[in-house]
Amino acid sequence: MVSVDVVVPVYNEERDLPRNIPILHSFLSSPVFPYSWRIVIADNASTDATPQVAQELAQSLPGVEYMRIEQKGRGIALRTAWGRSQADIVSYMDVDLSTDLSAFPALIRAVAEEGYHVAIGTRLARGAQVKRSLRRTFLSRSYMLILKATLHVHFSDAQCGFKALQRLVAQRLLPVTKDVGWFFDTELLVVAERAGYRIAQIPVRWHEDPDSRVRILPTVAQDLRGIWRLLRERPWQALAVQGSPPSVAR
Repeated sequence: MVSVDVVVPVYNEERDLPRNIPILHSFLSSPVFPYSWRIVIADNASTDATPQVAQELAQSLPGVEYMRIEQKGRGIALRTAWGRSQADIVSYMDVDLSTDLSAFPALIRAVAEEGYHVAIGTRLARGAQVKRSLRRTFLSRSYMLILKATLHVHFSDAQCGFKALQRLVAQRLLPVTKDVGWFFDTELLVVAERAGYRIAQIPVRWHEDPDSRVRILPTVAQDLRGIWRLLRERPWQALAVQGSPPSVAR
């Protein structure tokens, strides 16, 4: 049976963890998800009660593990957790569960059974159902227009916190991706697509978390710097000679 690691990166999430990890655990335990799985709470330098709460969840819920990382940044959390994984497929989702879990089986199935190397949830493709502010919708669409104009990408949503990929693909991509923060998602997808990996796009139902920790202006500035770096360095060229990895066998 195909194995899946579900990484949940967290920073100071003492409130959302006890509310949402049991929901995720129950969903993965149900017949609707036909794969073996493990939840990894990747705590990157939380300063509140997140470590204690996460460890209590790991002790009380089978299949939940806690990992402490002494550095902030979603990118470093995913890089560390995925780098240590032995599962066939590595994935992640945001702890607020803004993306409806009903799309998660399709996300994993695309990689496990349909021949895709990477699968992403998208809020900007036909079929997605999204409740978010006009300001954030405008910023997301503008960001994708910039990516398409500068890096000529074909995927529709870089920053939805809902992704999965073959572990063998992750092992190839992680050494050539540099960002450790919010731009990590974009860099990973750009490098994957430009290196020839197949990316599945799964429309999702998504509801904006009013308590989001994303600081918009600093994040935008970081993203623009990241795009300029990718244009200069073209890290996908290092992967062009490796060829595609084998498909995950069920």
